[in-house]
Amino acid sequence: MATTGKQLFTTLSPEGTLTLEVAETEFREPTGNQVLVKMEAAPINPSDLAILTGAADFENAEYSDGKVVARMPEPFNSASKARHGMRLPAGNEGAGTVVATGDSDMAKALMGQRVACVPGSAYAQYAIADAAMCLPLGDHSAEAGASSFVNPMTALGFVENAKIDGAKGILHTVGASNLGLMLQRICNEDGVPLVNIVRKDEQAELLKAEGARHVVNSSDGDFMANLRTAIDATDAFYGFDPIGGGTMVDSCFRAMEQVAAGKMKEFSRYGSNQPKRMFIYGRLDTGPTTLMPAYGFGWTLSGWLLTPFLQMAGPEVAGRMRQRVLDGLTTTFASNYKAKVDLEGMLTRDAILDYKRMQTGEKYLVTPWG
Repeated sequence: MATTGKQLFTTLSPEGTLTLEVAETEFREPTGNQVLVKMEAAPINPSDLAILTGAADFENAEYSDGKVVARMPEPFNSASKARHGMRLPAGNEGAGTVVATGDSDMAKALMGQRVACVPGSAYAQYAIADAAMCLPLGDHSAEAGASSFVNPMTALGFVENAKIDGAKGILHTVGASNLGLMLQRICNEDGVPLVNIVRKDEQAELLKAEGARHVVNSSDGDFMANLRTAIDATDAFYGFDPIGGGTMVDSCFRAMEQVAAGKMKEFSRYGSNQPKRMFIYGRLDTGPTTLMPAYGFGWTLSGWLLTPFLQMAGPEVAGRMRQRVLDGLTTTFASNYKAKVDLEGMLTRDAILDYKRMQTGEKYLVTPWG
């Protein structure tokens, strides 16, 4: 028997109209290794905004109760052709209580438990999730567990990836984000040197309160000199960037090369052969990534996504990471929220214009039942 409840949907038309709406829908019975979760809390992460809001114009959108209609400008509408006409759910992760299960032993074992999950449809009163991707929360609240997958596993993934590649230090370009603060705590625990880049003095203070030793402010006039000093002290030739657009990746590569070149014993017209690697894992800036390669001949830029990393690392590493998240849910991996909204509250003008800015430390939490 199907369960009825509210769910948020996002639809982009071929003409460039983006519609967000909350509607009553039926949630089918779970089968096999699936569970039906009564959702209690779900964060709005930057990764959710690509499908939720994208580059649409919400300043001039039409707002009504539980519905928003906005224009998606070009070239972003054409670039999203694959989703034209599709009525899609949203919300990568969240937490709630399992109220029905499929017939697998793994699924049945979760009946009645509060779990964190990654259904991809978390902005709803119910969601179908894979039991293998559920993390039992024990006595932890849904709010504490709502952000227990995307940011914690990503931050842990950075450190695990760095260890696999033999990197001595790590550089992170948005240090004071929720994920950045988690990364600093992990690096403290694991003894991994970390260079944090921030834009404001108050963000630097947040990181220093977490024990950060190397914090560089990109707004300072001596930013590049300070960045070189930090890289030299940590051997952080291995970095992660959620900005994507602009020149930040270029600045990091240039600073890495300048440090490496300064240690060369013999001149080479080709620059240093020090391996330098940057990963882009987000698009806070949707503009072009600007590179002016003068980084020697040992640099690599690539994308980074959590799921492919977990597949590469294997089930043993993934399981160890998940257990570490659960053990540190209210300490190392704690998240803070600026505001809580219900499903209809997500679609108010003030809320959308606020959370789509993706400002550091201003994450929203969705509570589907109000």
